[in-house]
Amino acid sequence: MTSETIKAQGHPNVRSTHRNTLEFTTETSLTPRGDCIVAVAADKGMEELSDEFKRRLKAEDSKLQITIECGGIKDTVTAYGSPNLILTHPTDMVVRKTDYICPRTLAIKADKAAKDLDRRLVEELKKGGTVAVTLKLS
Repeated sequence: MTSETIKAQGHPNVRSTHRNTLEFTTETSLTPRGDCIVAVAADKGMEELSDEFKRRLKAEDSKLQITIECGGIKDTVTAYGSPNLILTHPTDMVVRKTDYICPRTLAIKADKAAKDLDRRLVEELKKGGTVAVTLKLS
């Protein structure tokens, strides 16, 4: 089992309404247009993920569990890796319901997008508290 933990912050402009993606970013600001962004000020971007994690994520059969926790509320998203992942974007990590891949893509074929997250979690994210994101490969 390989995992990575990311510490980030919620933000008052978290809307979590995008139907195909969800995103974590190292950027500290968020406008209302960023409807897929669920956490800002992440302590690591895609480039800082370990080489071992990236190697395992790029395996043909990799499965990723993403747990997002804030204010005692958590939700889990299941997505998949791919040998085609690029994993080089310096600030953004995007999880997609589709199989589209670009440098910002962390995982594909997710079972949830931003709009599907537990709304109690979204309310906690809007308060701007600390967010723990756990990425666990199986």
